[in-house]
Amino acid sequence: MKLGKTDSVHICLFLLAIILLAGIPAYGQQLQPRVSFGLNVGETSDKFGGLSADNGLEGSVDGEVTVLRGGGKGNWPSIVAGGEVVFPTNTQNHADEYGVYGGPIFRFGSKFSAGFHVQVHKILVPPSTLNGVTFNRLDMKLLETPLVLQYKFSTAPRHAFIQAQIAPEFTPHFKATVANYPLPNPAFDHGYFIRGVVGYSFGKWYAKATYENRYFKFEPTLGNPNQIYNWRTDAVTGGVGVVF
Repeated sequence: MKLGKTDSVHICLFLLAIILLAGIPAYGQQLQPRVSFGLNVGETSDKFGGLSADNGLEGSVDGEVTVLRGGGKGNWPSIVAGGEVVFPTNTQNHADEYGVYGGPIFRFGSKFSAGFHVQVHKILVPPSTLNGVTFNRLDMKLLETPLVLQYKFSTAPRHAFIQAQIAPEFTPHFKATVANYPLPNPAFDHGYFIRGVVGYSFGKWYAKATYENRYFKFEPTLGNPNQIYNWRTDAVTGGVGVVF
């Protein structure tokens, strides 16, 4: 899996940001940051409009840092920040993606936690070929607020866990990939994404499997010819990571 120059720069900046966040001092208490890095590889399937679905390999790197550790008598939430970079092997049929997020996570007992992220997500949407002509779609920048639920099956260092994320998609901010883009922006109808994770922590290391489903629907207007912006993604990945 070969990364392009742009991918390498984004990954380096992402990792640097996580390291810097780990050094941010917490107000009123000593910070004990928990930092995790993960590398994932798997398969994605993308279907646009009435075109056939296209399958391909993709990789991703993700990370998260506990900026402020919660708890105490008031059960204050932990504040986490992190991000993800997704890099498919074939960018002509699958999207590069970059996301950063932050938000509160509340703990309910020793095993269950719930919270939400405020996330900025950039998607470099791939082109399609229609009747022998290449159609360059607009890139999208999204503001997302996924609900995050997690359950640990044990409080021991070695334990299994499951996590779920779900969020509606809001109207994207569009950016043209070519000069003098000839069509108006597509009119957004609705969308969502769902992510499920199952994994096992070995203490300092963890392994996980992830399934993600994402869907965008746009109105059948001039900006969405042949409904080519309507997009469904299904991705299954497996990965390993380290916690320190």
